Amino acid sequence: MASNKPNKLAFLSMPAPASYVAGLGRGASGFTTRSDIGPAREGPSAEVIAEAQAKRGEEAEVDPEQFQDPDNEYGLFAGTTYEQDDEEADKIYEAVDEAMDARRRARREAQEQIELAKHRAERPKIQQQFADLKRGLSAVTDDEWENIPEVGNLTRKKRRRDERAFAVPDSIIVGDRGKNEYENSLDTRQQESGGFETPADSGALTNFVEMGQARDKILSLKLDQISNIASGSSSGTSTSVDPKGYLTSLDSVIIKSDAEIGDIKRARMLFDSLVKSNPKHAPGWIAAACLEEHAGRMVAARKLIKLGCEQCSKSEDIWLEAARLHNNDDAKIILANAVQHVGQSVKIWMAAADLEHDVKAKKRVLRKALEHIPNSVRLWKETVNLESSIIDARVLLSRAVEVIPLSVELWLALARLETPEKAKAVLNKARKAVPTSHEIWIAAGRLLEQQTDVVSEGQQPKSEEERNKALEVVDKTIDAGVRELRRHQVLLTREQWLKEAERCESEGSPRTCEAIVKATVAMDIEEEDRLDTWVGDVESAEARGRVGTARAVLAYALKVFPDKKDMWRRAADLEKAHGTRESLNAILGRAVVHCPQSQTLWLMSAKEKWLAGDVPAAREVLERAFVANPESEQIWLAAVKLEAENGELGVARELLVRARTVADTERIWMKSAVFERQQGQIFMALETVSAALVKFPKFAKLYMIQGQIHESQKNITAARASFAAGYKACPKETTLWILASRLEEVDGKSIKARALLEKARLVNPASDVLWAEAVSVEERSGGAAQAKAMLARGLQDCPASGLLWSMAIWAEARPMRKARSVDALKKSKYDPVILCTVARLFWQERKIEKARQWFERAVTTEPDFGDSWAWWLKFERQHGTEEHREIVRNKCLAAEPHHSQMWQSVAKDVSNQGKTIKEILEIVADALQ
Repeated sequence: MASNKPNKLAFLSMPAPASYVAGLGRGASGFTTRSDIGPAREGPSAEVIAEAQAKRGEEAEVDPEQFQDPDNEYGLFAGTTYEQDDEEADKIYEAVDEAMDARRRARREAQEQIELAKHRAERPKIQQQFADLKRGLSAVTDDEWENIPEVGNLTRKKRRRDERAFAVPDSIIVGDRGKNEYENSLDTRQQESGGFETPADSGALTNFVEMGQARDKILSLKLDQISNIASGSSSGTSTSVDPKGYLTSLDSVIIKSDAEIGDIKRARMLFDSLVKSNPKHAPGWIAAACLEEHAGRMVAARKLIKLGCEQCSKSEDIWLEAARLHNNDDAKIILANAVQHVGQSVKIWMAAADLEHDVKAKKRVLRKALEHIPNSVRLWKETVNLESSIIDARVLLSRAVEVIPLSVELWLALARLETPEKAKAVLNKARKAVPTSHEIWIAAGRLLEQQTDVVSEGQQPKSEEERNKALEVVDKTIDAGVRELRRHQVLLTREQWLKEAERCESEGSPRTCEAIVKATVAMDIEEEDRLDTWVGDVESAEARGRVGTARAVLAYALKVFPDKKDMWRRAADLEKAHGTRESLNAILGRAVVHCPQSQTLWLMSAKEKWLAGDVPAAREVLERAFVANPESEQIWLAAVKLEAENGELGVARELLVRARTVADTERIWMKSAVFERQQGQIFMALETVSAALVKFPKFAKLYMIQGQIHESQKNITAARASFAAGYKACPKETTLWILASRLEEVDGKSIKARALLEKARLVNPASDVLWAEAVSVEERSGGAAQAKAMLARGLQDCPASGLLWSMAIWAEARPMRKARSVDALKKSKYDPVILCTVARLFWQERKIEKARQWFERAVTTEPDFGDSWAWWLKFERQHGTEEHREIVRNKCLAAEPHHSQMWQSVAKDVSNQGKTIKEILEIVADALQ
């Protein structure tokens, strides 16, 4: 059995194949030995062969190819010189060769690729032959990999072991010798001291408290010696130390690193070279002095700047730097020398004046400066500012404008110091001296405006008519100024003029501002662009808080476009926001004259009169409105509301009868029925509704009123018939379906209510109000699971509904509401219901400021949504002050909300008839839960 077993190592005794190369499979390559190529013996050299041929008389063989190589010119051209023509010829040949090679390159490279591919296909590499096997290794499992046997020694050759020995050093032997030894005797020092006891004088314990006191005493003595406080003398050997300011002074010590010191040395060398090579260059001397100052060498800095002043005596900067580097007294001397060399420098004189601390000395320096530089505006202004007497300042300015007649600042300063009469003369002189200055014309206009308010002693104040007549001079002056400036080719843009107008308004000259706007607002504008441009000017001025400028632009625009209702409305809104009640009434009075067909302007005028408590004036406005708009529904209803609110119920009823005859609109019939219902005339109300339905069978609100009247009378059958007729006639009116559903709920028929809402959703798909009502029906019926399922279906049908998302947020558990609100904000970001819901979530979490911010954001996004205002007031009742609550009430009154579910139900309740918005707000806030 054993003899039949194959020998695995039999190949080792076999001869190798003819083409076998050891290690070829692992990437090794074959090599050649001396035995393969023969003995290392050289043949005769080319020189030896040529000498032998010459002895035999043979001629040397000439290589026919040697003349073809341009780099091997040893034959025909061996003795010629390589000149520029040869180089140029070589370049031409090279260019030709490159062009020829480029033409054949693509074909040659393609041929090479084909031959290379053919060669690799015939003789592939070992790596390519085993490439598929290598890729197959990726499928080997970990167990298979671990079971691969280790490579053993299959050569039958015994390997020698490394049995070399080394000598051990003596240090190791000596160190290990005493490793396990023990000491069996005492040290001689231990024996002398009595064994293991520590030697001490008396055996007493050390008193560390006394040591600390002694240390403190020695330290205090040293500090006293240094500070030299006891003796009060300062000898040459002791250093005086300020014990209070010592640590503070350490902060000012500049510790320089080696690198910084090296940089300073290099910079010093550079600046030294600079000032030596160019000694008349003042910035070089200043930089060198600043470097020494930075290095802490003030003496060297002063020496350098002194040399600089000598070399560059005409440079004002170097004198100023020298004054800065010295103390106050030395700086005065330096600047006194400076004015001798640079007497026309204003900076030198100003610096000299700043060094003086006495006002008289400053005046003396400045007046000396004016002797040298009489045409410097800055020196004159500084000199005038130092004068405490108006008379002296006036004298100085009079001299200044004589010396510098082209300085507008000095003319205006003189005009401000003069009396009004003399100021006119000053401005006239200034206008003649500087005819291109617009500031002088504006100053003249402001002076005239100020004079209108001045009342002399013993005179009566000017009436409004006299004042307006006097102010017309301002308009004429500014208009003349603009024309004069144009004549002198001074062309300011309208934007620049408007900025000047705003500046006049900010400085308390509104009439000058208005005059500038009148004279310049129409400049450089195309006729068709005037209205849009002026509207933009008004908006930008109002945004910057310049109400007077905006009012002036609007006034001019209304003169040009008196029939533009939007412009009158904008002017009225501006006066309502920033003006007085009188100015608003004046604007509205002019507006209704120019736009008598605008119902909005008539109603605004009547409302302002009514709010001011002037009911007869409001009636007069409405009577004029009737004349201009006899068939206007809004004016008729406004008149009815005015009379009803003021207790004139009979007059209101007569007006409604006349309105039904004259205007005869569906809304007037509806208001008539509501009026009768509010007065308790139910029978009259039903008759009015029945008559209106004959004329307007498609008006849904009539069916609602009829059904609600029957419901209030407990007549469920008649109410059901009214609502049924309504949603049949107006199937798209969701409110009718909701009222019919609620009627069925009141009657105890929840199933029928669900059926009605289902039918309504079929007629009005994607209506979030109907889905919300369906969810509410399920909640009121006690089916929380059904309500949640209905809500999910509603969100699928109306994914951006803020109402449904709000219900979904409150349907979640408290920890999940925040995440749900994030989803709601992503779906309906600007919905007021969602914003109000998020504010209520912050309210629950006691984040008061965040809740207040979100409530404000909700009412800003949709001011007409009344429930947001009510929730905000409810929040402020709990967490705010009375001031916060009053802010909410005033903002709500200005917004006048009319919509939202709870607000409408309260505002339209008959019991709340005649209540103000603030009262309704309080009722809604109480009703919210």
